[in-house]
Amino acid sequence: MRVLMLSDVYFPRVNGVSTSIETFRNRLPDQGVEVRLVAPTYGTEPAEAGIIRVPGRAVPGDREDRLVRYRAMRRAAREAAADCDLIHVQTPFAAHYAGLAAGRERAIPVIATYHTLFEDYLQHYVPLLPAGWLRGIARRLSRSQCEALDAVIAPSGAMRDRLRRYGVTRPIHVLPTGIPLGRYTAGDGERFRTGLGIAPNRPVALYVGRVAHEKNLSFLLEAVDQARRQVPDLLLLVTGEGPAMADLQDRVRRQGLSDHVRFLGYLERRGALPDCYAAADAFVFASRTETQGLVLLEAMASGLPVVALSAMGTADILGQGRGCLVPADRVEAFAQAVAIVLGNPALRRKLGQEAREYAAEWSDDALARRLADLYRAVIAEVGAARAAGQAAAQGQSGS
Repeated sequence: MRVLMLSDVYFPRVNGVSTSIETFRNRLPDQGVEVRLVAPTYGTEPAEAGIIRVPGRAVPGDREDRLVRYRAMRRAAREAAADCDLIHVQTPFAAHYAGLAAGRERAIPVIATYHTLFEDYLQHYVPLLPAGWLRGIARRLSRSQCEALDAVIAPSGAMRDRLRRYGVTRPIHVLPTGIPLGRYTAGDGERFRTGLGIAPNRPVALYVGRVAHEKNLSFLLEAVDQARRQVPDLLLLVTGEGPAMADLQDRVRRQGLSDHVRFLGYLERRGALPDCYAAADAFVFASRTETQGLVLLEAMASGLPVVALSAMGTADILGQGRGCLVPADRVEAFAQAVAIVLGNPALRRKLGQEAREYAAEWSDDALARRLADLYRAVIAEVGAARAAGQAAAQGQSGS
């Protein structure tokens, strides 16, 4: 079976969509699925077998992302889909419409993963327009795009439920992204701390993800400010890049947190990042808009206790016996949970062991197998439906 994936984003741009695509691309061949990918060119990426790069230009005010020309994406999709059995769209921009056009032309199914909750994101990027109006646009666009597909993949049950509330009637399959467990079990935390001059016994909390306002990082900074009253030498490491970096760095200075917060920028996922996980004592996460929360599973696979808000996609991961504390959505409660974990070595060991055991259930192999099975089921269902429709049409014309 050959599957064409289309996306408006991929590495070297680092985010959850890129990570999901890479994870499945690496594991699907073991399930008998050959994957081709059409994605933007960024100008720094090496050529890679199975990836077709489409020219794009930088997004104004955002050096990380690219705007792909629709005609170029559509042409690449049409050519790449020539001998494919299914098209899997990963983003709702040029890739979505190019995928639909190629699917109709080649008469093959088109599905999409709904990775991003745009209803909750747009207000951070178009602040001059009313938030309610933006949410309405996002809901209508999401419904329209999903209804044009043969099936939809939601990374979590919460996302499926949200799409149903939008009015989406197409089949929705809940299928999260797995994680390559081995990558996060061999980090060298001592080496990482030494490289940054962090004392071996200093309590370290870690955030990994995009440095963006929708990640609720201001909440985390407030929680650190309060937690340091109980854990005076607390250090928060913020790993990642994004448009909120300058604003958050300024906030750290204004709050007098410069000795308690360090921004590390992007860390390479196969090298420094696993070391960073291993160097931390707890993972902290306050986003309310995640469709899954892969970084939670990465942290758990590393044996890190997690302190996080349970909202949207993270609710499918967080729970009793899963290596985490889930405080109420209040800064005071979150800060208290962080202080409890960092101040109790026995609790950290217990939660860390639970986290490792739970993360093992989310292996990339297991979830790639589920995705391959879903591909085959959609191809069979769409084929049967089209055959029935053709038979009905012939019957009507014959009568």
